[in-house]
Amino acid sequence: MLINLIRGGNTLTIFMGICVSAFVVFCVMPIHEYAHAFVATKLGDDTARLSGRLTLNPMAHINPLGAIMILLVGFGYAKPVPVNVRNTKLKNKKLAMALVAFAGPLSNLIIAFLSVLLRYVVLNIAAKNGGEMTTAIFALNVFFQYSAIININLAVFNLIPIPPLDGSRILFAILPTKYYFGIMKYERYIMIAMFLLLLTGVLTYPLSFLSNLIYNGFNQLFYNIF
Repeated sequence: MLINLIRGGNTLTIFMGICVSAFVVFCVMPIHEYAHAFVATKLGDDTARLSGRLTLNPMAHINPLGAIMILLVGFGYAKPVPVNVRNTKLKNKKLAMALVAFAGPLSNLIIAFLSVLLRYVVLNIAAKNGGEMTTAIFALNVFFQYSAIININLAVFNLIPIPPLDGSRILFAILPTKYYFGIMKYERYIMIAMFLLLLTGVLTYPLSFLSNLIYNGFNQLFYNIF
């Protein structure tokens, strides 16, 4: 992300890109991980809470390498939240795992939804002031747009049913146990293959299609409202 912005040469856009990356590292990712910990705790598992992960303090969730990757290439990772679904109150442990896993991507979608809303609030204020695009209006517009796009991308990416992403835990709730653990034996190779597909751009189109579908849906909703 940052590399592409620097190539673009727009100083303000570069600055906003860095701000959004910092926002993702210090706000979005901690909220994502906190959501996992919160749902797990509500379901009866105190593992995350006892590990100090039931907090919005970013320092409890940041992985240094993952944070650097977010800044440089636009995607990365945080420390995974420890969860022991055997401790949950639900009898259906697969459902418990799926609910905990889905909480993270759902938090991203909520932040994206609010970001698009705030972007339209800013644009509406600008329209009422004669439509003048001041530096402040431009900066806020870019910030909320980037925030929405990145959060949607994170949600869609995390829902890929490949370990250790959240989608794999949701897949566990659907597949028979023997098939799931049969797949998990090849987790390392599946991860390598996924990163190769990401680097070669093979996954770009389907992921972008889904992300754009969600982003355009949010945009259309608030366009109709405002």
